[in-house]
Amino acid sequence: MAAKDKQPIIVVKRIKKAAHASHGGAWKIAYADFVTAMMAFFLLMWLLGSTTKGDLQGIADYFKTPLKVAMQGGSGSGDASSIIQGGGKDLTRKTAQVKDGETETKRKRAINLEAARAEIARQDALRLKDLKVRLEGLIDNSPALKPYKRQMLLDLTDEGLRIQIVDELNRPMFGSGSADLQSYSRDILREIGRVLNEVPNRVSLSGHTDATPYSGGERGYSNWELSADRANASRREMVVGGLQEGRLLRVVGLGAAVPYVKDDPHSPINRRISIIVMNRKTEEAVTRESQKVELAEPTEVTPEALTPVAPGAPGDANGAPPALPPANGGAAAKPPAGSFAKGKDRDDR
Repeated sequence: MAAKDKQPIIVVKRIKKAAHASHGGAWKIAYADFVTAMMAFFLLMWLLGSTTKGDLQGIADYFKTPLKVAMQGGSGSGDASSIIQGGGKDLTRKTAQVKDGETETKRKRAINLEAARAEIARQDALRLKDLKVRLEGLIDNSPALKPYKRQMLLDLTDEGLRIQIVDELNRPMFGSGSADLQSYSRDILREIGRVLNEVPNRVSLSGHTDATPYSGGERGYSNWELSADRANASRREMVVGGLQEGRLLRVVGLGAAVPYVKDDPHSPINRRISIIVMNRKTEEAVTRESQKVELAEPTEVTPEALTPVAPGAPGDANGAPPALPPANGGAAAKPPAGSFAKGKDRDDR
């Protein structure tokens, strides 16, 4: 009995294992979201690194004012480039994406520029037409100018408003064969110069003569010099009358090259002063003539190269051409009294 009491007590514990509850796939969804976000982040970093600075600015402008860009085009509206050749809408192109916004903007600018030029031309035409009416009224209402109405011809041309002051057979504008203005010619030019200050258009002035030449031809003082001198004399009188000096853009002498009466180049009416109040188009054309022209480097040219001598022509033993007579200083001097063409009246020039 005592032996039984001394035996150890063995306790057997049986652990009953129960099945775990199902956790589902929630963690997979979270992981997929994380991977997607990381992929989007690295894709964004790649795009930002491969995008030009201008395109980045366009994207920023789009997010600032998306409605404005969508309605008007421009930066941010299809204005991007691709780093892969052939990218964009047209896969046959090699210059990356077509810039729709830029193309539309250029088209709008071209249309606006043409509209602005048309509006400027329309305003010029109205201004010159109004000036013509005012000059005609001035001539009709001025006692000093009305007697010379037949000698003042006004018309509108492609260059602007043309005012021509012509000679009559017994009423010339200038003295015989000279650039000395008659007293009534001074009054006409001063009145015109004062009126021309009322418009902003610039002025071109040209002198013309008839086709009757000087006795010395064009080697000396000729109709070219005479027409230029008369144009400058007219310019001075217009300035005295009040015309601002900066308004004159061109003063030229055309001699007998542009007759008023083409069928009769010796007609007195061909001797005239032509004043053109230029429109914007003509003014721009004249201004472009003064733009810089690139010239080639000058090369040394010998007289022998300029004047080839045929065999047997007079010259020295080496075949050089005979010496030319010395020039008289380069400027043509006015002819002395009595050197006009024989039988030609000075009042006919």
